[in-house]
Amino acid sequence: MSETSTDERITVYSDYVCPFCYLGRESLRQYQAQRETALEVDWHPYDLRSQKRNPDGSIDHSVDDGKDEEYYEEAKQGVRRLQEQYDVEMDLDIATDIDSLPAQVVSYALKEREAYETWLAFDKSVFEALWQEGRDIGDADVLVELATEAGVDADVVRSALDDDSLREDIHERFAAARQQGVTGVPTFAYDGHAARGAVPPEQLRRLVEGT
Repeated sequence: MSETSTDERITVYSDYVCPFCYLGRESLRQYQAQRETALEVDWHPYDLRSQKRNPDGSIDHSVDDGKDEEYYEEAKQGVRRLQEQYDVEMDLDIATDIDSLPAQVVSYALKEREAYETWLAFDKSVFEALWQEGRDIGDADVLVELATEAGVDADVVRSALDDDSLREDIHERFAAARQQGVTGVPTFAYDGHAARGAVPPEQLRRLVEGT
């Protein structure tokens, strides 16, 4: 990864199609606003759809992953509750038909190869495109647009999407997260401790500062 803006980082495991990841990042933003010094986000990708993927990476929506209508209704209620708590407007409650893998591939490539601020701008724009505007972040043209707005050349994005070795790398990252005990997202980790879920800013402060 390129040079960073601060030595202090919080590790965040997340998947763009997870509404609680978007809400968790808003909680992190609110906590960041209370700090005197910046806290860098060390993002690690996580694939919520791993059990439903075909060998070619596409999603088989017919696979039963144990998430029925009751599960999604409870999730929507949780999203709405946190929307009110964090004062966040969202166009969607749940994104069941959108594949985040292309966005994660591009984001991972930018995190490894571009300046931190460039990656962060793209990362933020992906979350907002999906949850604020209801756009398909699995669409290459959408990702090119978002990356271009963050200052990245369109060819860089298309090259990343066509890079098989990059996809292998990110699948290894997915596996590594599970091996490290990450079973759900968002998961925030700092100095050997972790907090799972879209926890409030106060809990993130305790995680990082121990107070």
